[in-house]
Amino acid sequence: MKIRLGYVAIALSLEKTTSSSTLTYARYLKIGSEKERLNKLKEVTYSNIEALEQILIYNIKNNIHFYRMTSNFIPLATHPDVMWDYMKYFKKDFEYIGKIIKGSNMRVDTHPDQFNVINSDKESVVENTIKTLNMQVDLFEAMNYPEGKMVIHIGGAKGGKEEGINRFVKNLEKFPKRISERLILENDDKTFTTEDVIKICRKTKLPMVLDVHHHDCNNTGEDIGDLLEKVFLTWKDEKLVPKIHFSSPREFENDRKHSDYIDPNRFLKFINLAKESINTDFDVMIEAKQKDLALKKLMKDLKSINSDIKYIDQSTIEI
Repeated sequence: MKIRLGYVAIALSLEKTTSSSTLTYARYLKIGSEKERLNKLKEVTYSNIEALEQILIYNIKNNIHFYRMTSNFIPLATHPDVMWDYMKYFKKDFEYIGKIIKGSNMRVDTHPDQFNVINSDKESVVENTIKTLNMQVDLFEAMNYPEGKMVIHIGGAKGGKEEGINRFVKNLEKFPKRISERLILENDDKTFTTEDVIKICRKTKLPMVLDVHHHDCNNTGEDIGDLLEKVFLTWKDEKLVPKIHFSSPREFENDRKHSDYIDPNRFLKFINLAKESINTDFDVMIEAKQKDLALKKLMKDLKSINSDIKYIDQSTIEI
């Protein structure tokens, strides 16, 4: 069973390198002329593209094959009073980024923020969600990267959980196929459990990412080992292997906040359970405050523990 580890957005090993630089609308309005505003939008975007290139090259050099790209890549791209034609200026740059990703066989996905709510009861929120997710698909398509996926939570439970589930399924029917075919659904730490999301995935034919920490915080007594096979079955029609989110609680058991690093014993317990339950290759997104440093520390910590792990490279293990 082969497991590849990845990290989220920022490579802390690269100082002052971020692909998430922003330009707020308030700041945008303070810029004098339309030309100066456009130049500022282009400046921030190009800075993000350059940073992403550096991060991807860093990943390649360090044999990191799984990475979550920021979803805040293009400033004010979906703001109703801006919505500038960034593709006019940066299409070739996106193609170049895509060549780096595909040339290295790296898996790259995104996790659009909490303002994207498919099961909202407000039409305006659903429409804005479609707009934002469409933009993300535009980026993947400009990169010529059909494997690009977007992880999203189910949303709220106004009217009750079952109503929230039904609303999700119904609202999703309004979404263009170019969006829905790239979605991965995730369980959350307060409302929708692993079992709930498995149920939704069966209805929508979408794959599920199991967030182990969220499951620990939000479940109805189900054993995670019993759920793994059901979760992985949602990937049966996908080209990519299943993925897992893994983090450690910051201060106490089931603390919803993420720790800086990963508890290696907790992680080892999970992958041993996965070996017994499904024995299938999968990828693990490390969600820790220390980003790539947490990935590196976890690999180092695992090596110090007596276990039957084979270390293939800096981010890949076999058990």
